[in-house]
Amino acid sequence: MYEMGRAELAAVRKVIESGQTFRYRGGEGGWCDQFEAGLSKRIGVKHAVTTSSGTAALVCGLVGLGVGPGDEVIIPAYTFMASAIAPLAAGAIPVIAEVDETLSLDPKDLERKITPYTRVIMPVYMLGRPCNMDAILAIARKHNLLVCEDACQAMGGAYHGRPLGSLGHIGTFSFNHFKIIACGEGGALVTDDLRVYDRALIHHDGGCVFRKHADKLSHPFFTGSNYRASEFQGAILCAQLGRLDGILKRLRARREVMSRVLAKAKAFRLTPDNDAEGDCGTTLGLLFDTVTEAQAFVESQKSTGLEMFRPIDSGRHVYSNWEPILSRQGSHHPSLNPYNWAKREITYSKDMCPATLDILSRTVCISVPYKLSLAQARSVAKKMVS
Repeated sequence: MYEMGRAELAAVRKVIESGQTFRYRGGEGGWCDQFEAGLSKRIGVKHAVTTSSGTAALVCGLVGLGVGPGDEVIIPAYTFMASAIAPLAAGAIPVIAEVDETLSLDPKDLERKITPYTRVIMPVYMLGRPCNMDAILAIARKHNLLVCEDACQAMGGAYHGRPLGSLGHIGTFSFNHFKIIACGEGGALVTDDLRVYDRALIHHDGGCVFRKHADKLSHPFFTGSNYRASEFQGAILCAQLGRLDGILKRLRARREVMSRVLAKAKAFRLTPDNDAEGDCGTTLGLLFDTVTEAQAFVESQKSTGLEMFRPIDSGRHVYSNWEPILSRQGSHHPSLNPYNWAKREITYSKDMCPATLDILSRTVCISVPYKLSLAQARSVAKKMVS
């Protein structure tokens, strides 16, 4: 969370004073609806659904796409485990592919992982960094696959001028405490496909059949769940969406001045970008020749006060630490475990993506110092290369 203050307080106050905290049964046209309209306009798509979390957005998105038992969803080896949890929640199987030096899905390994059962490709924009979407979309078209963009860490990012979340069949976002805009916990999915939208809307709200919009849906009702957002979340997100451009401008400016300095270093090189202009600017990546050099650099820079880490040390974002996935425990009950419905034998191991483990071990990520002035950010960067 980068900024939050009076605008959010005023919006939440209005929710409390209205007495309408639920988005339906009197809340129609309220804060969640307003946020969805603003988000749709921002991303350039027709439909949006606010959800209770980014994970919920992924689950509802995959359900919207018609994913189910026997299907496979290809995800990167570097992402939060939610990218693997979501396919399982829809009854499908996550297939894990390597990332390349950009820290995003490696198109070459992606294509190697495609089987007759692959249904969806899920590119993840980790650290606000765009993937090689030209290559990924070409592969999807070649194999007649669907694309679900996991843009949970990349709200406001772009790829060659197109907003992230608008390139695939569906886009998903997270608004939890650690994201670019935040409401504590929340998410959203966006799409241009009415059928996908209707299915996602039904799944996100088990009471959809009772809502005012029930007779407008183009898809038959099925039993959904409850991934709804409240008017509190919608109110905060409306205020946060108004801050987005300012947040991105500040992040990108600091990333730019630091990049110019760090690019001159001889001890490392900047991690390659698939689209530097579309990068959200939250993080700078440095790539070292050896693991030892990366470790030593992190240790030597503690006095800078910057948040600095090797991705391999983030734990929850590295596939080798996803114990429930590696052990194929896809549900609380064996009869509901999607691995028992798979059309082929699915195996995982901690060393199955060696390129990813190597890259994550030799990369150092620096959280862009949002609160520093441009001069201070430049000065800190100079100390790193002195």
